[in-house]
This record gives sequence, structure tokens and C-alpha cells, in this order.
Amino acid sequence: MRILHILDHSIPLHSGYTFRTLAILKEQRDLGWETFHVTSAKHTGSVALEEEVDGWHFYRTPEHSRFAGRLPILNQIAVINGLARRVADIVRIIKPDLLHAHSPALNAIPALIAARKASIPVIYEVRAFWEDAAVDHGTSSEWGVRYRLTRGLENFALRRVDAITTICEGLRNDMIGRGIAPEKITTIPNAVDIEKFAASRPANESLKEQFGLKSKRIIGFIGSFYAYEGLDILLRALPIMLLQLVPKIAVAPLFLVWLGFGLESKVLLTVLMTFFPLLLASISGFQILDTRLLYLTQSMGASAWQTFRYLRVPAALPVIFSGIKTSATIAATAAIVAEFVGANKGLGYVLLRGTSTMDIELTFAVLVVLTIIGIVINYAVEFSEWAMTPWQRANNG
Repeated sequence: MRILHILDHSIPLHSGYTFRTLAILKEQRDLGWETFHVTSAKHTGSVALEEEVDGWHFYRTPEHSRFAGRLPILNQIAVINGLARRVADIVRIIKPDLLHAHSPALNAIPALIAARKASIPVIYEVRAFWEDAAVDHGTSSEWGVRYRLTRGLENFALRRVDAITTICEGLRNDMIGRGIAPEKITTIPNAVDIEKFAASRPANESLKEQFGLKSKRIIGFIGSFYAYEGLDILLRALPIMLLQLVPKIAVAPLFLVWLGFGLESKVLLTVLMTFFPLLLASISGFQILDTRLLYLTQSMGASAWQTFRYLRVPAALPVIFSGIKTSATIAATAAIVAEFVGANKGLGYVLLRGTSTMDIELTFAVLVVLTIIGIVINYAVEFSEWAMTPWQRANNG
């Protein structure tokens, strides 16, 4: 198979775009396919019409006139027209079986123009939506004139290509929301080649000293600082991730210092110990939703709230209740431990007193009471699940 890739830019420029492209090309070559590559006029740093870079041959598209390049709409039209002519010329030379256009639509539309003349199928690989990327870059405002025009170009290309691939479910769902048939879209996620990383390589001590990082724990991030990368989500999640790593029992004395020997310190420790099992169960519950049901509700015009209330929550409840059961068990243990650390009353205090005085009868009496409490809590959670998930009763007969 002979595939012509239509690209925005390529190596020797360094970006996530070029690295993903290179990984795709290598895999296709390993499958025995022939790949050819052309970049648009937006690629910079090359003046020749053809160029060899690290053993890869690239066709280049000449830059458009400087006059057109300075005008907001004409410059994009010039990019499309120039790339369409260049792709048509290359198609006549190499006679490909398939055109693979990579984001943005400025590459997909020229591919469609050339494919229509040569009767070749077009695959469009969507890595981000051009209009949203422009907002993050600060060159456009959301739902402004330029945003709407760009979104229109993307939709035009999406409807007319033969197949679509994308890098994540979020983009796939966005396209389905635009009216693109789900069966037309295939998700091929970004990945990391772990062979490119050496975990055992020693740290550069002089570099750590230069930046004042001696004796510091370093967290690395490889990527760009655009909003769509989700770095802000990672930073917001970091305190919770670090808090989860702290041994909960070890902070119990701190709660006593801060809140005293009253009920507040015990409640806070119990909440801290039961929070993460419930959080992880809730996250897992909301992730197991059958996407076909989501597409169905979207096609029926359900609002975001209706989808959440009548689809996402019911689908997640069985998994959330499994987390509640785990947390309920931990809660009883946490309350006892909190009373071990500092209390003058309560079952934990009585149990500690019984063991310290070797009072076996008292110790067993407390254990029996704790067992009864655990059984009651478990049945309460079971009954709540039974009452709140009637469809589970129907499925179980």
C-alpha cells in the first residue's frame, strides 16, 4: 500500500505533532507499506521543494505570496490552494492508494480536493480542533467570527472524508456531537515508547545544583503548556495524590494537637481514611459507562443534566456502592484507632483499657459490640443500594 501523508509541519522541527507523525510512519513502514510525505506552507525552515531529514523524504509546499500571508482570511485560503496544487502534483507522480491528512482542516480540505480528482479515499487524523487550539494560543476568542469559520471548515472536512481517526474519546465524542457517525471514527490514543526512556540513568548533579534542586524530589512533565494538555487538572489533583500517600494513622496525633481530644479529631481521621476508597470507586463507576448509550442519549437531544441524572449516575451507582461498603468497613476501624490515640470514652477507649488490664471478658464484649455495629452498617448500605438501584433487582430476577 502506498500512503501519502499530508502534514502541517514535520521534522526537523520538534513538537508533539512531528513526533507522533514519525511514530506513525515507522509503524506503517514496519507493516510493509510505502509512505510519502508532504508539508503545507506553514512548515518553516525549508526552502527546497524536496528534502531528506534523518532518512525520511519530504515534499515541501512553497510559501504563498507575502501579500496574502498578511491578510487574516486570504492567508488560510492561500495555504489550502497551495497545498491542494502540491498534493495533486505529487499524486500524479507517486499514484498513492490512500491520502492520510493530519490536523488541521487546512490539510484535510486540500486532500479532499486532490482525492476527488484522482478517486482516492481520504483518512483524516484529528489531533485537536484547530478552533480550540487557536483559543488556547490566544489568537482567537471562543465563538467569535474566526472561531465559527474555523469550526465550519473542520465540520466540512469531517463530513466528507472517508474515515476519521482521533487521539482520545473526548475528541471522538465532540465529533459525534457534531453529527458525525460513530462508526466512522476510530480512536488511536497517544502512547509513549518506554524504550526511549532510561529509568536507571544517574541524575546530572551539576544541573541539579545549578537550579537549586539538591536533595529535592523532582516531578517531570514533558509536553506543552496549552490548556488542552490538561496540565491544570494534574496540578489540581497533585495535592490529593500526595495526601493519599501519607499514612493516615501517622497524622492522628496532629489532629489531636489541632482539634483537641473531642469528637472533631476522630471524625476528621475517619473521613480522611474513608475518602479515597470512595473517590476511586466513584471515578471507576463513571468511567464504565457504555459509550453507545451516551451516543443514544445525545442523538435523542438529552441535555447534559439529563444525561448525568438518568444515565451516568445510575450506571455508576453499583460501583459507587461497592466503594461505600469498603469505606464503611474502614470507618469503624478508623473510629476505633482514633480513640486509641486519644480519648477518655468510647468503644476504642474501653477496648484499650480492657487489653491493658488483661480483662478478657471486657475485651470480648467490646469486640461483640463492634461486630454487631459492623453488621448493622453493612446491612444499612445493602438496603440503601437495594432501594436506590431498582433496575438491579429486576436484572437479578
